[in-house]
Amino acid sequence: MKTGYVEVEEGISLFYEEYGEGDNIIISMQCGFYPQGMQQYMAGLGYHIYCITMRGFHPSTLIYEDYGDRWYDKFAGDVIAFADKMGIDRFCYMGASHGAGIGWHLMLLNSGRVDAFVAVVAGPHSLAEGTMSYRQMIEQGIIDKVPPFDPPIDNDDARAIRRKRREDHISNQPPAPEAERKLDYGRPLMRMGNEENLCKALSSIDTPTLLIGGYDDPISKPELLMRTAGCLPHCKLVMYSNCGHNIDTDLIEEVSDEADRFIRNVKVTGRCYLPVEEK
Repeated sequence: MKTGYVEVEEGISLFYEEYGEGDNIIISMQCGFYPQGMQQYMAGLGYHIYCITMRGFHPSTLIYEDYGDRWYDKFAGDVIAFADKMGIDRFCYMGASHGAGIGWHLMLLNSGRVDAFVAVVAGPHSLAEGTMSYRQMIEQGIIDKVPPFDPPIDNDDARAIRRKRREDHISNQPPAPEAERKLDYGRPLMRMGNEENLCKALSSIDTPTLLIGGYDDPISKPELLMRTAGCLPHCKLVMYSNCGHNIDTDLIEEVSDEADRFIRNVKVTGRCYLPVEEK
């Protein structure tokens, strides 16, 4: 693993981790990355992975300005600025939850640079549910806790060990800086205003997209993913039972293999499905 910083605009530098090498590039942006997750596994499958920490989140530059409904546009713009600074022309984008939210904005603003979009627990949220992020609702005391992200595991001891290891890693992290705790980036596509406009925007995305979700996810609910799959003209939806919001760090090998097959096929065919051969 390599680490570094890239200045994407004056006074704004983004921290990144780099795994693997070569021209088969995947860029991922999140507020933070688990060190034994999907990105690292994909590097072992032959991909060159860049994991970028969003502006406003340590160790990237902290932000004291409220961008309102422009947060995700800022994040998406940072992905392109990062690629430009690193000399990356085309790439695949992969994100989970809020990281996938960045992907929706990236597809709408600059999809010409993206070969394929791997969208894990991607929603996007129904705007009828509000625009505040769960993390900020907790910070402000609006809710005590979010719904359980994952269903109980009753049939796979190794998976339970993996989940406990991740929980221990998170609990051992140092407290976030105050500016980071106050930041509310909201929810993706807020500027669409309503569900009708959101669906219209999704329908305009022609980048081949892989949607991966868990049936028991209380955040990116199955009905949201079904709605999104119905809007996107070029997508594949994979749904797992007995899985929730942390599927990318829970079933790491499984979802990575799905992403690998999808990306490799898109690179060859430009489609979200294998070639059809008629005799």
